Amino acid sequence: MSQLDPKHWFTEISDRDGSGFSLRITKHLETRQSQWQTTEMYDTTDWGKLMIIDGCTMVSSRDNFLYHEMMSHPALYTHTDPKVVVIIGGGDCGTLREVLKHPGVENAVQIDIDENVTRLSEIYFPELCESNNDPRAELKFIDGIQWMKDRDSASVDIIIVDSTDPVGPAEGLFNRAFYEECLRALRPGGILVQQSESPLLHTKLIQEMRSEMAKAGFDAFQTLPFPQPLYPSGWWSCTLARKGDAFGEFRRDAADAQLFETHYYNSGVHQGAMALPNFLKKALEG
Repeated sequence: MSQLDPKHWFTEISDRDGSGFSLRITKHLETRQSQWQTTEMYDTTDWGKLMIIDGCTMVSSRDNFLYHEMMSHPALYTHTDPKVVVIIGGGDCGTLREVLKHPGVENAVQIDIDENVTRLSEIYFPELCESNNDPRAELKFIDGIQWMKDRDSASVDIIIVDSTDPVGPAEGLFNRAFYEECLRALRPGGILVQQSESPLLHTKLIQEMRSEMAKAGFDAFQTLPFPQPLYPSGWWSCTLARKGDAFGEFRRDAADAQLFETHYYNSGVHQGAMALPNFLKKALEG
């Protein structure tokens, strides 16, 4: 639920969490309606451009790098040699941009059901879309669940589920049936990455996700918390699931020697995110 008051504040009220978050806006830029959702764009005083989907804050110019970098680089540096990456969702194209910073990636396919999100991002977040024309990139505006069902077995190294909350179009991305299709499509040693909401507010959801991933056949898991001011609690996470043995060490030397720029991610941040606070460690490993 959201509201826009006469003093020009956009407020997202999260009834399920008993909390709210506000940003001061200066202008409504555009609204587009698809058969799946409503996407709105605003200018803000301090956070740059702001994207809202169905009343929920999605992307701002100021803090999106936190999410996009943590959804991509930990998995890419954990996999031994990622060449084929699939992004389910991710219509703002920020995760795609981060994935394609890795020169070893030969093909990155982004599948988002709502083309409006990408077209609005091209207008208002052009910095996130700078890799859309990379010859290694494929953008598809179709059902990602069906696409995974049709994908050849053992043909993907990393699957990144960059989705909205587990309601509406994204609901089918958080269950055993979908995870089984991901497992089938991954090569041995492949990694599934999924945004997994707030460690503080949505611990039960993370438990359920990992349980469904395990039932689907995944063997090892890592949940990595990171800051995200725009989302409920200001603290978010991604969960990695591996096809094969336990997670080994990530490729720290490669992360330290990276030739591209990041604003948040580095090897120390990666290492630190792997150290879970006690309450979360107990909930996930107990």
